[in-house]
Amino acid sequence: MRKTIKKFAAVGMAAAMVTGALTGCGSNETAATTAAPATEAATTAAGQAADATTAAPAVDAEPAELTIFTMSMPNVEDFDTNDFTLYLEETLNLDLNFVTGTRDDWSDKLNMIMNSDDIPDIIFGVSPDIARLGVKEGIIIPIDQYMTEEYVPNYIKLMNDNGFSMDVCRETDGQIYSMANINDCFHCKYARKMWVNTEYLEQMGKEVPTTTEEFIDVCKAFLEMKPDGIAIGGANSGWFARVQDWLLGAYTFIPTSSGTTKVRDYVVRDQANNNEMVCVAVTDEYKEGLKFMKELYDMGALYDGVFTQTQEQMKTIVNQADEPVLFFPLGTISDAISATDNPELYRKYAPMAPIAGPDGTRIAWTQPNYGVSSGAVCITDACEDLDAAFRFVDFFYGETGDLMSQYGAEEGVDWVLNPEGKKGLSGEPALYEVLNVYSGEAQNHDWQDVGIRVAPESYRLGQAVADGVDPYAADGLELLLFNASKECYEPYAFNTDLIQLNTLKITSEEATDIGTIAVEVNKILVEDEVAFITGQKDIEADWQAHVDAMYAAGLQDILDLYTTAYNR
Repeated sequence: MRKTIKKFAAVGMAAAMVTGALTGCGSNETAATTAAPATEAATTAAGQAADATTAAPAVDAEPAELTIFTMSMPNVEDFDTNDFTLYLEETLNLDLNFVTGTRDDWSDKLNMIMNSDDIPDIIFGVSPDIARLGVKEGIIIPIDQYMTEEYVPNYIKLMNDNGFSMDVCRETDGQIYSMANINDCFHCKYARKMWVNTEYLEQMGKEVPTTTEEFIDVCKAFLEMKPDGIAIGGANSGWFARVQDWLLGAYTFIPTSSGTTKVRDYVVRDQANNNEMVCVAVTDEYKEGLKFMKELYDMGALYDGVFTQTQEQMKTIVNQADEPVLFFPLGTISDAISATDNPELYRKYAPMAPIAGPDGTRIAWTQPNYGVSSGAVCITDACEDLDAAFRFVDFFYGETGDLMSQYGAEEGVDWVLNPEGKKGLSGEPALYEVLNVYSGEAQNHDWQDVGIRVAPESYRLGQAVADGVDPYAADGLELLLFNASKECYEPYAFNTDLIQLNTLKITSEEATDIGTIAVEVNKILVEDEVAFITGQKDIEADWQAHVDAMYAAGLQDILDLYTTAYNR
C-alpha cells in the first residue's frame, strides 16, 4: 500500500484560491458573532478576493481515484453526475466514487463499512468515532506530519488567518486524525432566543418584559385577556426549543446537552474557580429558577406540552387560526412560522432579550470557539494515494471552495466576489454575493450543505445583503437573526463565569465507562426538573434527595472525567 506523499502542484490553488474568510451554515442545540468592525481576516480576504479566480484544471497533478464516504441529502440528486463533482474531477484530475448514508442512518452504515473490506479512502463531512477507529484501531490514520503548507496550504492559511488552533483536532494520544469543520455562524452563537407576539403586548398596554417580575405580570395579563391562550410555548426537542433553558437564564447559566456524552448533564466549567467542573443542576441558583418556573406553571402560564411535544407539534399550535401563543423559544422564528405562508403572523413576533432575575442575573447562552470542531475530514489506512487525498481535501479550504461547493463552481453565474457597492450583514463591504441561492428542492448543480463547511465568522458576515431588505421578508431572515443576536443577546452573553464546555476528547475506554452513567444522570435530571416545576415533587422537601440521587448515579464520575479530559 503506497503511503508516500509527493509535493503536489497546488494547481494555482494556493495562489488562485487564496484562503480567505469564505464559507456557510448549520447547527443543532448541542449543537450555534460579534458584529464588531471587520476582522483582520475579513479585511485581508476582501483585498485578496479582487484577484481571485476559479481554479484552472490541475494539469500537473497525477490522475487518481478516490472513494469518499459522506452523508447524502434529499436536495442533491446524484454525486456521480453532479456539476460540482464533475468540476472537481476535471480540476483536480480525480475520479471520485461516493458511498453515502442518509441523515438517519449514516452512522450505522459507516460503522458497518468500517468493519468490512471496502473501507473508503476519505470520510468526509460526518464525524466518525475517532477515539475507536483512529486512536484505538488505527483504521483512521494520524495526519500530523501532513498538516503543513507543503501539503495543505489552504487549510494552514485559513487556520492561521482566523486564529484557529490545530489542537482542536488533537486526540487523547496527542495526534491529529482529522481536519476541522468551520461554521462560525453569528446568530447560532446566540441561538437560545425567545420570540414574543408584540401585537398582544400592544393590546395589553405592556412593554417587552425585562425582569422575572415583569414577565409574570405580562403572562397574567395575557391569560386574563385570552383565557384559552398559551402564555409560554416550547418543546422538548428542536433547535433551542426548550423554554426552561431560556427562563433559567435569569438565575444561572444553563448549558446545552453535553458535546462529550451527547446527553444533558448541565456540567459547565467555572472560569473564576480554576476552571472547576460544576453541575448547575445541584446548585441553589438552579433551585431558585425552578421555583420561578413553578410559579409560572401554577398560574397556568406554562403550557404542559412544553415538556413532551416536538418542535413540529409546537409549530402547529403557534400557527392555529386563533393565534394562541404569546411567547415561544426557538433559535430561528422560521422554524415555527413561514414568512411566505403566514406573513402576517410572522411579523407579529419579535425577539426579546433575556430577563433579569431577582439578583440581576441576566444571561444569554453562548459557547466559546463556536463553530470550529474536529472530525470534518478523516483519511483511512485504505487510502493508497495521499497526494490525491490532500489535493481533494485542501480544495474546500480555499477562498472559493465553500462557495463552489454550496452554490456552484462558476463565478459570475453562481456567485461573485467583492460585489461593487454591496454590503454584508456586518455593514462592511461585502466579500461575495450569491447568485444561485440555496434550494431545498432536488437539484444536481452543487452540493448545498453536503460535505464540510469552511465558514469563518468574517465570511458568513461578508455575504452581500440586498439594499433595503426587509428583515421580515423571506429573504431577510439572516438580517433578522443577525440583528436579534446583536441587539438582544450578545450584550448578555458574557455575564457569568460559568462556561459551556466544548466537546472534550476522551478515549474509547472512557466513553464506554461513562456512557451508562451519563444516561442515568440525564434521566434523573430531566425527570426531576419537570417534577419540581409541575409540583409532582416538593422543591424544598425533595431537593436534597434530588442532589443525592444525582451523585449516587455517578455525577462525580462525570465531573472527574471532564476534569481529566479538560486538563489533558
